[in-house]
Amino acid sequence: MNEDSMTISTSKPLSLVRRIVRSPLVCIGVLGFLLLMMMGLNTDVMTSYAGEPFKSVQHIVALAIAGFAVYCAYASFIEQRSVSELALPGMGRELGIGLLIGAGLYAACELILMALGIYRITGLNSLSFMVPAIAMALSAGVFEELLFRGVLFRSVETWFGSWAALVVSSLAFGLTHLINPEATLEGAIFIAVEAGILLAAAYMLTRRLWLSMGFHVAWNYTQSAVFSSIVSGNEAAQGLIRSTVKGPDFLTGGNFGVESSVLSLLLCTSTGIAMVVMAVKRGKIVPPIWKRSA
Repeated sequence: MNEDSMTISTSKPLSLVRRIVRSPLVCIGVLGFLLLMMMGLNTDVMTSYAGEPFKSVQHIVALAIAGFAVYCAYASFIEQRSVSELALPGMGRELGIGLLIGAGLYAACELILMALGIYRITGLNSLSFMVPAIAMALSAGVFEELLFRGVLFRSVETWFGSWAALVVSSLAFGLTHLINPEATLEGAIFIAVEAGILLAAAYMLTRRLWLSMGFHVAWNYTQSAVFSSIVSGNEAAQGLIRSTVKGPDFLTGGNFGVESSVLSLLLCTSTGIAMVVMAVKRGKIVPPIWKRSA
């Protein structure tokens, strides 16, 4: 056996191992597991510092930074790729737009309920009541986007294309909300459609995570800190506005919150579809791997 054949025979197994380690399936299993563990730490922090909101925010910010570091390290050293979805140039613009639209979409739902006489303002609390929701909004907005769009959507898209990734990530995102208190299958389906499409579309359009993170953080924060409403079936906490809500569940969302109402379904889904159309027109849709190979 000559030297060249020896080199070829020893390099093939290494190449196969490298391909497996860098595969989308392993990324979902390993990086997804690490992010899930960190999400569990977030929950522990918010529970431990429930009476100390500023400390809770500090710890969640530190965990978010650690989450970004873990995500970037995996992409750089395991997948051996540039982390373009978290590139800093343009971050402020996309994050800002996401924050404005996310807050605007939720405020629009509540304004409609006010116009119908369903949501009634009875008073205002001090601004300090808006602090505790920061930790919750940051935790959900950062880690759920890293997991569902950064890991799951991107990994499925690598093999099966953008449309399959949109369906899979949306369903997974919606169904995970079934573990929340007061969760309902209807609420999970609503989130899968309205939020799943909206957040996936933000990634498809920009190929980055900042816009979807802005949407996610602002929606949750406005919902809890401003309007004192139920967030995805969790117990409502007092925010800035004291209010009463009385009306049919299909408009209020019942015990699951406005996310399970036809208002958010129509507003968020239509916004998401508009962004999907923009992504198609701009050529941002990735075909399945077999079509790319062809």
